[in-house]
Amino acid sequence: MEKKLQTFINSGLIDKYILGDTSIAESMEIEHYISEYAEIKNEYNRLQDNLEIIAKSNSVEAPKHVLASILEDIEEKPVITLNSTTNRTPWYSIAASVVAVAFALLAFLQYQKNMSLTEENDKVVEEIYDLRSDINHYNSKLDNVMLQFQKLNNPETEKYVLRGNSRAKDLKTVAYINPIDKTSMIDVVSLPKLPEEQQYEIWAELQDRMVSLGILDVNNRNLKSIPYMENALGLSITIENKNDAKNKASAENSVAEITLKNK
Repeated sequence: MEKKLQTFINSGLIDKYILGDTSIAESMEIEHYISEYAEIKNEYNRLQDNLEIIAKSNSVEAPKHVLASILEDIEEKPVITLNSTTNRTPWYSIAASVVAVAFALLAFLQYQKNMSLTEENDKVVEEIYDLRSDINHYNSKLDNVMLQFQKLNNPETEKYVLRGNSRAKDLKTVAYINPIDKTSMIDVVSLPKLPEEQQYEIWAELQDRMVSLGILDVNNRNLKSIPYMENALGLSITIENKNDAKNKASAENSVAEITLKNK
């Protein structure tokens, strides 16, 4: 039974279910497994957590432009005042005048309406082009999210949690390393604030030296790729001075470290 459950987990159906890409029959099957087997439920929760990490790191603000133009009803209408005179004007002359004025008024109102519709149409066309550009941008970001999601849920990807020591108690980062694909990613969960002249730097520990993998920015806590180092023995995070060009890690500056599994 355990082999059957592992086969089900490796099939990728749970990933497709979370992303809404399964048929009705597949969804019913997955929901049955989740409700019946604790192993499947735990895997489902793990994948949900990974998707939440990626969503957080790729979150974006909603578009600022919206359709905001509304045609206004024309409320004021001209009033024709007829002055009474001693000479009576034939009723058909008055009627003809009223009809002529009405036609002129209607023509003017129609002209104004057409101009407003033309302006509105131009605005809508511009906004459609903007929306198309936004859609292409978000599709690109979605593709990136999907790629990150697949990397996180690859069975070969190892997860390492780095927690800060007494010098940085609130520090927490999560590293994802896949020795098969030779990829590495880091998720900065929390970094205590540093003085302006200092910064966090992450290092790979090799047999004979430490190699810098980049700076961890306090203001950029997104899931991001870092260089993959073959045969790395561990990872270390240190606090360094920004103006220090030695490019070497020192033990006294270390605030978090982890030993890596070697396959």
